[in-house]
Amino acid sequence: MVEEIIRPIAICVCREGERILVAEYQEKGRLYYRPLGGGIQFGEYGHEAIKREIREEIGAELTDVHYLGMLENIYASEGVRAHQIVLVYDGRLTHPSFYAKEILEGDELGEPFKVMWKRLDDFGEGKAPVYPDGLLELLKG
Repeated sequence: MVEEIIRPIAICVCREGERILVAEYQEKGRLYYRPLGGGIQFGEYGHEAIKREIREEIGAELTDVHYLGMLENIYASEGVRAHQIVLVYDGRLTHPSFYAKEILEGDELGEPFKVMWKRLDDFGEGKAPVYPDGLLELLKG
């Protein structure tokens, strides 16, 4: 039996010019990217969740957080069918040093992962995808 979950998450698109801050992931040899963020806990608003997630993942604080929109991400991975309801926010990292580094190290519950600045035109047809689906259109629109 395939497990099915519905999960609300919040992500933050930290921008600097044409660059956005994304985490790099690999599944079954396939590279993809996603802005930082994660699950919204019960009783927590999306803007609170994204501040907590950024603090936990890269040790940074956020300011000027604004809601951009909502996207849905439906996918299957490792025997689980998932339906994510994604609240997308824009925000600024408070410390300038985060903008000076091309690559940062993130941490998710003791598991390190790579975080980097990528240009919006690094994504699209024939290139590594950025998730959730519809994010590029939301940012360009």
